[in-house]
Amino acid sequence: MKSISGELQELLTAIYRDIPVQKGTYLFQEGEKATELYYIQSGKIQVSKITADGQELTLRICSKGDLIGELTLFCDNAKYMLNAKVLEDGVISVIKRNVLEERLMENQKLALEFMTWMSNHFRKTQTKFRDLILHGKKGALYSTLIRLCNSYGVMKEDGILINIQLTNQELANFCGTSREVVNRLLSELRKKGVISIKKGKIKVLNLRYLREEIACEGCPPELCTID
Repeated sequence: MKSISGELQELLTAIYRDIPVQKGTYLFQEGEKATELYYIQSGKIQVSKITADGQELTLRICSKGDLIGELTLFCDNAKYMLNAKVLEDGVISVIKRNVLEERLMENQKLALEFMTWMSNHFRKTQTKFRDLILHGKKGALYSTLIRLCNSYGVMKEDGILINIQLTNQELANFCGTSREVVNRLLSELRKKGVISIKKGKIKVLNLRYLREEIACEGCPPELCTID
């Protein structure tokens, strides 16, 4: 929600209490009753889903300015459908779901803005599943690298440095595949000169190659991100 108006930002930050969170803990887990939403002041949160066979599928990495738990708004007997794990120590603002619902019902302008943001959020999720389903494991990895460039990329003379450290297992979780498959695909990309890896960080040397391999549709930058 980094592009929201100052008015909606003020609404969200006016109805909260702050709590510190530590790496490795959870804000919520699948199946728990959803009574709260979480606005990130600092730190990083991973939002993921555990499949029936126990495999983890990572959907988002959220950071400062993002809202988590928003899919439970205006739902009766809502339960969290995903897990929210803390990746980096930080501070989270806790927002009572019923309070936010009441405030949005009182202010049509802010309710419309919130709905617009939710619509964009759904479109982001749809594009991620599109890449996973249509282009398989390789396409899922390539699109994940593109999204990471858009979210955490730092321009260098020879390419785009993804300025966040992710293990190959964490990358695999974004793709719904195994670490071994990601190891092989990354190795192939290194041999082709598409990427380089140094000190646990990936630098994309040929972004065009990744885009062409998945028949990139040129989605707006705000939809092609990892958050």
